[in-house]
Amino acid sequence: MASLSDDTLRKILIQIQQTAVQSQRALNVALQQTAVKDRERRILQLTIDEISQMQGEVNLYKGVGKMFMHVPRDVMEEQLKSQEKELSDDISSLNKKSKYLEKQYNDAQNQIRDIFHHAPKQQ
Repeated sequence: MASLSDDTLRKILIQIQQTAVQSQRALNVALQQTAVKDRERRILQLTIDEISQMQGEVNLYKGVGKMFMHVPRDVMEEQLKSQEKELSDDISSLNKKSKYLEKQYNDAQNQIRDIFHHAPKQQ
């Protein structure tokens, strides 16, 4: 580390700090998206549970813009289950992305710590 000039070391430090900040921001966005999608998935699960508890032939309606359309029960259940599966897949991919971003952030923090730990002491 001592063989690098101060200017080069400063540029490297700034680049590592930018990586850490970008990783932290992206991690926060991914965690927020995960929370939103998890909430949507829970709402879908509750809706599916309510529909499955209904006995006999029940009129089900789906909101379309400012109106509601009659939808057969089996079609509604199929649509809700496919939406739930899609949200579960999205949550799983966001969790993987979050782990990667967290690792990237921790690596950048460790690099910064190493630079300051091995930097020559100035008097």
